[in-house]
Amino acid sequence: MSESILVTGAAGFIGFHLARRLLADGWTVHGVDNLNSYYDPRLKEARVAELRTSPGFNFHKIDLADRAATAAIFEKVRTGYVVHLAAQAGVAHSAVDPGSYIDANLVGFANILEGCRHAECRHLVYASSSSVYGANREMPLRETDRVDEPLSLYGATKRANELMAFAYAHQFGLPATGLRFFTVYGPWGRPDMAVWLFTEAILQGRPLKLFNSGHMRRDFTYVDDVIEAVVRLIGIAPENPPHAIYNLGNGQPVEVIELVDVLEKVSGKSAQRELLPMRPVDVLETFADSSELKRVTGFAPRTPIEDGVRCFVEWYRTYTHHVLKEIGGQ
Repeated sequence: MSESILVTGAAGFIGFHLARRLLADGWTVHGVDNLNSYYDPRLKEARVAELRTSPGFNFHKIDLADRAATAAIFEKVRTGYVVHLAAQAGVAHSAVDPGSYIDANLVGFANILEGCRHAECRHLVYASSSSVYGANREMPLRETDRVDEPLSLYGATKRANELMAFAYAHQFGLPATGLRFFTVYGPWGRPDMAVWLFTEAILQGRPLKLFNSGHMRRDFTYVDDVIEAVVRLIGIAPENPPHAIYNLGNGQPVEVIELVDVLEKVSGKSAQRELLPMRPVDVLETFADSSELKRVTGFAPRTPIEDGVRCFVEWYRTYTHHVLKEIGGQ
């Protein structure tokens, strides 16, 4: 009999890839998602449809901000492992709709912690973000750096998640590991992120927006690398103290304008560049030191940006030409 695991945000980008990998590895996966409309729900539904082709996948549509519903799913699933990836994502959007971040990222996470506590979970792995580093300027970013100056509410909620998890680990002995993701991209990605937005603009012949004229550096991390690290960490519950935080980034920052150059090369099309000023929520650079992750797991992200972008563009062309049409898209 295979072990079961609860994956929240299973209809999301990283959650989908993780669920698919775990299913391939023989796990029984209980996926949770509320299928909200932050971006086109049809993409989320297509991910779930892909996962449903595996007999080991069970989908539960619930809102984790609903305390009773979250408690009920823990009572029903009764698993010792939880990977919590559900969240209201998007740095810029947190200035537009802050309430959704409070509900999903704070209330929802509190309900997950309570569920894990009462279920006596063996390990909770949860998503944090490089956004917690905020105004830090010294690179590369390390887990020991100060993280008390987030530049967005999104970053503040992710730092709050780390503190909440630490408190539960200390007070209740709940083993928990937080992962600070650095600009994850790849097939089935999010339509609000740069790789998707730029690819879409280039292929449709529209101008793409380059904040700070594209002179910002991001540690673009390919999704397969992220999933490999997460899978390895599931079985490595921290002890003494039972809480750990790891950077999960490629360690090879790329200037955004260089990303555009790569997309032009891979797509065979030229970009129309709209140069814009920097936004208050943006940071100039992200650059992960993932040496601690490698020390613990024996693995660190390594996919070159050219290889990852090529995989994304190939997937994007297939998805927009076939999958969207099958589910009623244009």
